[in-house]
Amino acid sequence: MTVRPQPHEVKQIVVRALLELGVPMPSLFGVKETLFVNRGTCLARSYRAGGLKAVWHVDEGILRFHDAQGNTLRTINLFEELVPQAMAA
Repeated sequence: MTVRPQPHEVKQIVVRALLELGVPMPSLFGVKETLFVNRGTCLARSYRAGGLKAVWHVDEGILRFHDAQGNTLRTINLFEELVPQAMAA
């Protein structure tokens, strides 16, 4: 079963990864988030901090990190990263 990640979970992963990629902690308090919406459906979310950008392609479950020149630094498959929580009966 594939579980769609929740925005707050993805943002936590983004912050952790940006820290690992060298973005200083103070910059992470000001992470800028932008939603890309088409006909009422959120297609992607981007996050910017410390000169780096992360883009979450919502339907694909892929999170890509880029430097200021657009080079891909890291890719995370959110469907593999997040373990589904047990469903209540």
